[in-house]
Amino acid sequence: MDHVGIVVDDLEAATAFFVELGMELEGEMPVEGRWVDRVVGLEDVRVDIAMMRTPDGHGRLELTKFHTPTAVSTEPESAPANTLGIRRIMFAVEDIEDVVARLHTHGAELVGELEQYEDKYRLCYVRGPEGIIVALAEQLN
Repeated sequence: MDHVGIVVDDLEAATAFFVELGMELEGEMPVEGRWVDRVVGLEDVRVDIAMMRTPDGHGRLELTKFHTPTAVSTEPESAPANTLGIRRIMFAVEDIEDVVARLHTHGAELVGELEQYEDKYRLCYVRGPEGIIVALAEQLN
């Protein structure tokens, strides 16, 4: 897999959220032109993108802000975890309580509760900007 794409309305807030999560900003750029229109099947596409990279370099995330055409939403802003479609991205973290506290400063809130699975993991879902759900997993031992 090359990367996961997420369409957002507030590119700056989404970028800051994922930087706080530990991702690194690879670069930002505007994208437009006939080739983009043909690839995505829309007319007059003009977007800004931010490419994010996991610290190990194995995963990337493309955050996309549509200027034209206007982005559309087909689901509620705070869709529950059982809504059809891509619901979450999971990140391995070292200190889950610290990460949750840092993300809270970016408006993130727990979806449910921070729980422990056997003696293996501490897990939670966090809803960030744009209603994006990320799962956090701290491996124990």
